[in-house]
Amino acid sequence: MINQLTVFLPNEPGNLAELARALGDANIQMHALMVADTADFGIVRIICDTPKAASAVLESKGFRAATTQVLAVEVSNVPGGLADVLEKLARVRLNVEYAYCASIGTRTVDVLKVTGDPVGAKLVQAGIRSLKPSDVYLSDEA
Repeated sequence: MINQLTVFLPNEPGNLAELARALGDANIQMHALMVADTADFGIVRIICDTPKAASAVLESKGFRAATTQVLAVEVSNVPGGLADVLEKLARVRLNVEYAYCASIGTRTVDVLKVTGDPVGAKLVQAGIRSLKPSDVYLSDEA
């Protein structure tokens, strides 16, 4: 499991640029970005090299940010690669709340928010290896 940065962002011009600039100015590297919108606000999900530091930087700039534990799995870059992973999760009764893909280095990584306790034991049962922070981030920040 890795930490993902989640930011609730008012749905107004320039806010996403301001968020990106704040992280850039703090020398924080984004590896993946997903934005979902509603009428009033956006939900920004970010995989970055130092998610806890990024959260602190954004909070200091007035953004509402938090870190969330998510599953990051390397997926075969072939048709049906994601389906294979999702079927394994379903067999052990882990539910996927949301997902997005990222290319991190030369790898295809899917980021999944899963529920169904105990997640760790069920991942082992399913034969799925969750990437560790050191597999994804430039640092080992937990």
